[in-house]
Amino acid sequence: MNLKWRIAQAAEIRWWKRYLRKRPVTDYLERKKRYWRQVMERADIYPVTGERLLDAGCGPAGIFIVLNNCRVDGVDPLLDRYERELPHFKSAWYPWVRFHSQKLEDFQPAAPYHRIFCLNAVNHFEDLEKSLKNLADALLPGGVLYLSIDAHRSGWLKGLFQRLPGDILHPHQYGLDDYTAFAERAGLVVKKRLRLKGGRIFDYWLLEAHTKKGE
Repeated sequence: MNLKWRIAQAAEIRWWKRYLRKRPVTDYLERKKRYWRQVMERADIYPVTGERLLDAGCGPAGIFIVLNNCRVDGVDPLLDRYERELPHFKSAWYPWVRFHSQKLEDFQPAAPYHRIFCLNAVNHFEDLEKSLKNLADALLPGGVLYLSIDAHRSGWLKGLFQRLPGDILHPHQYGLDDYTAFAERAGLVVKKRLRLKGGRIFDYWLLEAHTKKGE
């Protein structure tokens, strides 16, 4: 197993504990629901009742929390630890979701999906390209992958972060065009790139990528 990824996973659970420590559960979850609904409205994402959806790298409060009219799978290798160690996540609160505590690289869906959400997660994965290929293969013809990432604004800073542990939580450090190319190499067509938030080092982007069969 990739040592850099294992270190990032250990840092991830510590980060969540520290971040959520002084945040009341109900207030935090309500704020997250508002945030996800705002993202969906801004990006014109309107899942149809009953659709099969995947929240890949879902974390303890991913977009699955507002997808209660759909059939959802949530996949994250830290889900068991979130359930044990964070009061902000209990799988029983989300009866419309089937949770899978495993790496995306190892996940085998029971059936393909209409839409897949991979939001602020792909640069946490152990094998980025294999994960994206798995996501592309898990879509129905005409399906859509929504991929959000922190993308480097500067080429030289990207190179520096790739060589040095400047961001321990994220093993992968790339720019917007890099992530677009990764999605296209996985067999998808990127039809929309939406900047959700600007930053000094990273901009936060949402890519909308479609299966080629759906063109």
